[in-house]
Amino acid sequence: MSETEFRPVERIAGDPAGGLLLLCDHASSALPPEYGDLGLPPAAFRRHIAYDIGAAGVTRRLAAALGAPAALTTFSRLLIDPNRGLDDPTLVMKLSDGAIVPGNAGADSVEIARRVERFWRPYRDAIGQETAAIEAKGVVPAILSIHSFTPAWKGAPRPWKAAILWDDDPRFNETLIAALRAEPDLGGSDDVGDNQPYDGAQEGDTIHEAATMRGFPSSLIEIRQDLIADDVGQAAWAGRLARILKPILADPALRAPRPITTRTKGRGRAFDTSHR
Repeated sequence: MSETEFRPVERIAGDPAGGLLLLCDHASSALPPEYGDLGLPPAAFRRHIAYDIGAAGVTRRLAAALGAPAALTTFSRLLIDPNRGLDDPTLVMKLSDGAIVPGNAGADSVEIARRVERFWRPYRDAIGQETAAIEAKGVVPAILSIHSFTPAWKGAPRPWKAAILWDDDPRFNETLIAALRAEPDLGGSDDVGDNQPYDGAQEGDTIHEAATMRGFPSSLIEIRQDLIADDVGQAAWAGRLARILKPILADPALRAPRPITTRTKGRGRAFDTSHR
């Protein structure tokens, strides 16, 4: 496969008039052939350091259930992280959760710029094209980004089954959090985190650029990886989210005008150096 044959974005067709765009920033653990394995063993690409386990399956099923367009990356976050701003030092990781990435050790500014143009930017551009198609239908786009997180981090268990990450726009998020916490098998705040285990206010991240800076309602859901590691779990969570999202998306309050934020710093931390 040549460089030109590796497509960095998978786009799922849907009805833009529905107003929802689904994103999956860390959908794949694949690498373009010319990058080999970045000097890592095969087992590394089955870990969370390479991709968000289960997130792509949930995204594809949810897109089918709602008839919504979606954009998913086709490359590993170990190559370049599409959910990082261009000034983020973790854009190209040289050390990830204890794993040294030999193929990134010599990635200088020229190589990083090359990866930006070939992989990072086409994904961001695809998102812009999808939101423009929604706006062309006279609808304010709502964006939902789907991620997954590890059951434990550095030996500390994470009690949440899912979490909603957001910045300073409550339109999508407060309703989504309340709906998830009302699920019979989710035990309120103990199971559904609000900006846990991460803060959703991150300058330069995908949601910040695609939605926050444009005044679009948006949300990022993190689902614990062991719950969506197989087809059964992915189908269950996609079904749950489709059921919950339908009345939220139909509520005119979701599309209410909102001033575009001018704040340029996240609430709690400058950069997240973990691979979630």
